[in-house]
Amino acid sequence: MKLPVPWRHLVLALAVVLVWGTNFVIIKASIAHIPPLLFAALRFTFAVIPGIFFLKRPSVPWSHLAAYGLLIGVGQFGVLYLAMDGHISPGLTSVVVQSQVLFTILLSLWLERERVQPFQWLALVLAIGGIGVIIAHTDGSTTVLGLAMVLFAAISWACGNLVAKRSGRINMLAYVVWASLFSVPPLVALSLMVEGWPAVSQALINADAYSWAAVLWQSVGNTLFGYVAWGWLLARHPAATIAPMALLIPVVGMASAVWWFDESLPLWKIIATVLVVGGLALNMLWPARKELKPAG
Repeated sequence: MKLPVPWRHLVLALAVVLVWGTNFVIIKASIAHIPPLLFAALRFTFAVIPGIFFLKRPSVPWSHLAAYGLLIGVGQFGVLYLAMDGHISPGLTSVVVQSQVLFTILLSLWLERERVQPFQWLALVLAIGGIGVIIAHTDGSTTVLGLAMVLFAAISWACGNLVAKRSGRINMLAYVVWASLFSVPPLVALSLMVEGWPAVSQALINADAYSWAAVLWQSVGNTLFGYVAWGWLLARHPAATIAPMALLIPVVGMASAVWWFDESLPLWKIIATVLVVGGLALNMLWPARKELKPAG
């Protein structure tokens, strides 16, 4: 059986999925030692440095970079890290945050006047059903506040997607690195205001090798390696071949949470995951079904 892409490229794609999927347990383990807003600030600091010295600034307005940096740095990751600080489990976070696809569709309908196709409505219903199952089962490990915060992070991600879309065809890695200039200052300010200088200074003084490795995993692994590798693959293969592999990210996220933190996996979590991932799969695979059909 011939693979749709060379096996080395497949391994690279799966490596990105593994890095992005395990991101959530890394965050959960790390914010036990580094306050969440400080952790987010460090992540984007090391995304800017040294990347900004090697990547040319994208030819887009500064306002686009600022909006993207605030939406992704503060709105998505800052709030996501706060939510995971005792308000929602990492496994469910990896599933719920993928609702950004749902919000991207709705925002495109509202702001861009795009027409939503019938299959997208079905995808929305499936994803909303999955979120509804989670809402009905909030408990000590997953609170209504935590769920609301992750949904806010997903909305911020969706808004960031639209900002990037309006920026046109760009080098996404350079875009993320330069936009991170606008993520760091507000995250540092919020960390000092919310977490306080004593907590910040103690975390920096007491940070061990594991803590700094976690920061680098976020900045170098998730941002630099992830975007470079994914962009390299998309440049060499049809999007219909590469993009569906991203559907494995919440699956890896849930599996790694079960393995690392012994997160419980009752039937309702499985149903919620299937509904959300099913909605994502329908939205992603239906338009690409012709490309995915074998020739002849």
